[in-house]
Amino acid sequence: MIDLKPACAAMIDLLAEISDAQLTLPTPCDKYRVEDLLAHVAEVALGFAALARKAEEPVVPTTVPRDVLAEHVRLLGLAWDEPAAWQGRTPGAGTELANELWGRIAFTEIVVHGWDLARAIDRPFALPEDTLRACLDHVAEFIPNSPVPELWGPAVPAADDAPLLDRIVAITGRDPRWTAAGPGNIE
Repeated sequence: MIDLKPACAAMIDLLAEISDAQLTLPTPCDKYRVEDLLAHVAEVALGFAALARKAEEPVVPTTVPRDVLAEHVRLLGLAWDEPAAWQGRTPGAGTELANELWGRIAFTEIVVHGWDLARAIDRPFALPEDTLRACLDHVAEFIPNSPVPELWGPAVPAADDAPLLDRIVAITGRDPRWTAAGPGNIE
């Protein structure tokens, strides 16, 4: 069992900092602008909370106000705080996986997309070391063997002694040096 609450709390803090003027900014996740990534995070929060509760997949609105999204993210952390959420297998997104894997994927989505959003609006995304270690352990094993490899870009090289969050995002195909300002988005 992984505690999603620290990553969810960091995401909630970040959501409070995003202004309407920042919604069209690019993100390190090439296919998403900030507003697109917020819609994706809403889908993640609602969908993975339903998986934790072993409930039907919810219908996710295309636009969710950031305060409502923050509440969905908070509820996601709480849903995976229940030991029963991590047990058994549950169908979702057209496939059935072990709930432990669903929980780790939800966790990774919040960590990586939190970093994406933080980079897009030039804010820090600080997480506790045990949270980062748990995420790194998951992505280092899961991403190279993912059943759907096209969801991730090719891994970007990162030094073994690079910060944990840099190593996590590098495995998921993001350049840890990404900035919205630089040529090619790299400073």
